[in-house]
Amino acid sequence: MANSTNPVSDYDIVIAGGGTCACVIASRLSSADPNLRILMLEAGPPTHEDLAHVQPARFLTHLRPTSTTVKFMVGKKSNDLGGKAPIVPRGACLGGGSSVNFTMYTRPSASDFDDWEKMWGNPGWGCTSLMPFLKKLETYQAVPDLPTHGYDGPLKVSLTRTPNVLADEFLAVASQYDTYRSYTNDPSGIFDVNAYARWPRWIDEKTGRRSDVPHHYLYNQGEKKNLEIKTGHLVKRVIFEGTRAVGVEYVPDKNVSPDVPQQVYVARARRMVIVSAGTFGSPSILERSGIGAASLLQGLGISTLVDLPGVGENYQDHQGLASPYLVDESVPTIDGIVRGNTEEIAKWTAQWLKDGSGLMASNAIDAGVKYRPSDEELKEIGPDFKQHWNEYFADSPDKPVIWLGPFAQYAGYAPNPPNKCCNMGFFIEYPQSRGSVHITSADDVQAPPDFDPQFLKHKGDVALLRWAYKRGREIARRMPSYRGEFAPDHPAFSEGSQAFCNMEASPVDLSEPNIEYTPEDDYAIDTNNRKHLNTIWHSLGTCAMKARKDDGVVDSSLSVYGVTNLKVADMSIAPSNVSSNTYSVALVIAEKAASLIMQELGI
Repeated sequence: MANSTNPVSDYDIVIAGGGTCACVIASRLSSADPNLRILMLEAGPPTHEDLAHVQPARFLTHLRPTSTTVKFMVGKKSNDLGGKAPIVPRGACLGGGSSVNFTMYTRPSASDFDDWEKMWGNPGWGCTSLMPFLKKLETYQAVPDLPTHGYDGPLKVSLTRTPNVLADEFLAVASQYDTYRSYTNDPSGIFDVNAYARWPRWIDEKTGRRSDVPHHYLYNQGEKKNLEIKTGHLVKRVIFEGTRAVGVEYVPDKNVSPDVPQQVYVARARRMVIVSAGTFGSPSILERSGIGAASLLQGLGISTLVDLPGVGENYQDHQGLASPYLVDESVPTIDGIVRGNTEEIAKWTAQWLKDGSGLMASNAIDAGVKYRPSDEELKEIGPDFKQHWNEYFADSPDKPVIWLGPFAQYAGYAPNPPNKCCNMGFFIEYPQSRGSVHITSADDVQAPPDFDPQFLKHKGDVALLRWAYKRGREIARRMPSYRGEFAPDHPAFSEGSQAFCNMEASPVDLSEPNIEYTPEDDYAIDTNNRKHLNTIWHSLGTCAMKARKDDGVVDSSLSVYGVTNLKVADMSIAPSNVSSNTYSVALVIAEKAASLIMQELGI
């Protein structure tokens, strides 16, 4: 894959961004037509055979403050979050989120895609139309012969080969504690939710390697002479002749490409420019190119090419927490790997190299459930959620409200974490919050954006998190390995409360009554949830595929309104949220986009 430092170069297609979607599109187009000259520009570093990317258990290393593989987007301080500023990491390396995510395999509900088609007017984006792409991209090793899964695609999906005591206990307790729900062997079958399951991962069961995009769509195909990949370069803006996109300006990132002359480069595109820089990067490129809300652009001294107020709006995410519980010292967890224990890393790396098994091939998340509440549970959640339930969920039986499951690791905030821990992770599937992200400089591509995710603005979201905390705690304290709550990360319940946290406890019987929470206890839970609320890395929506009158940015062919030869293809085009981790959705968007582009170019 060639590299060049010429100030001006010519291509057929220029792809602005090198994340999940960009890599898939580049791979499909370059393979479909060897005569196409394609340039892909990625801001971050390459990932080829880097253990931080190919060994699944190292995923949390990418969240260290010194990380060079993610960028931390800092939002506005919010009273809804206890006065803190939310921080949302975004992938910043070749492959984007696929190279750094938690490898959880989760797919949306069928109605999520159907909403894209019917509610937002995008023909060809419903579940039936997208199912072939969902199947095309995967080799589903978890369970054979399931009708909604694929079995000969580039990315492997498996169940763990390494025993996970905490996952086993979670499922065993849930089967007796929660008789309202059943068990399923396919928690991401598209059409059904509300059953406990062993949770698949984007990990190859034979090699134990992460199923990322660079290693399975690009690096494994050898050198493609018609595809040039430049890592360590940031796209500044799209170049237009009239309203026709004809190329991009880009600059090297001196932190990633220190030896490249620091100047503005131009890549001309004879046939098409594809912006695929993600939920944060894509609207920023459009705004610097003169596409966005005219009032914002004029305030930054940018001439308005197309007045599209929806650019940078409609920001959505999943929000949740991870409540830590102390567990017996004999329980295997990945805490040693995460904390850089050299003996643990050497031990599990040796096993991983031998046969692709062991804790290094684990993401520590091997069980879970997508909850859809019963009538009784809706009463427990309370009236603050009722309207949202009636409007959004009641008539869509495949839409869950919460995901919950155990992590065999500590994922909290204390400076002195416990040695062995089980985190009960939970997140809201369809938060009501809608935020925004906009540029603050016309020229400085590294300038921090004006980012306001609007997390927890709605009482219904707060109520869901409160209920999920209680549900997770009831299951945790019945698990045989449970030894108490790790109090520093739990609500500050008063000592006289039944909910008071105990750091030296034994598991209770399955028939033990649920903890009774007072209004003061609920307030303590809400306060703690606001303080510790986290993104779940699932940002989307800022270049929404909607009608222009509805503040849309692209149409159903992913073409940007008001210009030609310019498309956006990444999670930013999602018009509404999905009940899943967004990796699977990004892959579908990319495969669909590649198909649309090939049709348009006559390939």
